[in-house]
Amino acid sequence: MKISLSRWRELRQKPWRRQVYQSHRRWRRDGMEAHRWDVEGIGPGDVVLDFGGFAGDWAARARERWGARVHVFEPHPAFARRLVERFRGDADVVVHPVALGQAEGVLKLSDSGDASSAVSGAPATVEGRVAVAGAYLDALSIDRVALAKINIEGGEYDLLPALLESGWASRIERFQIQFHLYAEADQARRQAIGEGLARTHDLDWEYPFIWEQWSRRPAPTG
Repeated sequence: MKISLSRWRELRQKPWRRQVYQSHRRWRRDGMEAHRWDVEGIGPGDVVLDFGGFAGDWAARARERWGARVHVFEPHPAFARRLVERFRGDADVVVHPVALGQAEGVLKLSDSGDASSAVSGAPATVEGRVAVAGAYLDALSIDRVALAKINIEGGEYDLLPALLESGWASRIERFQIQFHLYAEADQARRQAIGEGLARTHDLDWEYPFIWEQWSRRPAPTG
């Protein structure tokens, strides 16, 4: 297998990044981009959460495939405005120009398209709002979430602990999460979050630092 010079240099400097490339090869080999949409039990009237809305393609496909009501979270001000315009005629797509995390604050983002991030190390030139996850979701008066898709360029390490600590994780039937590996310590952070999710959810499949899916276990009977 050939490897580019830039990738070779990166792996020399950061050998722990090798896992990302290995997972991505398996993801493509297994045809998982199409398979991750094969989610049963979602239909009209259900609620899904789209953390990391960007241009709205995932939200649009979720509406087309499942007919579900989609709450889109996008803290980048320009992206949020475009999402509002894109879905102006669809009352079942609600755009929230905010990120959710453990504390109120201001998110300083790089302006890097779908890779815009507060933690990637790229220069931060845009500001967005962060709201407390549990309180914000409580205010939406949602009883059940069928699916939460999370692709927020490192923000998952703030959002997911907030969902776990607030009890909201147990109210979400299924997670599809893209963890990001910006620093070697992110491996341990992902593992700790996985241990938290495992208290209420089962891991359906995983391609580390590409995508993984967790489904809530049925409540015990009797």
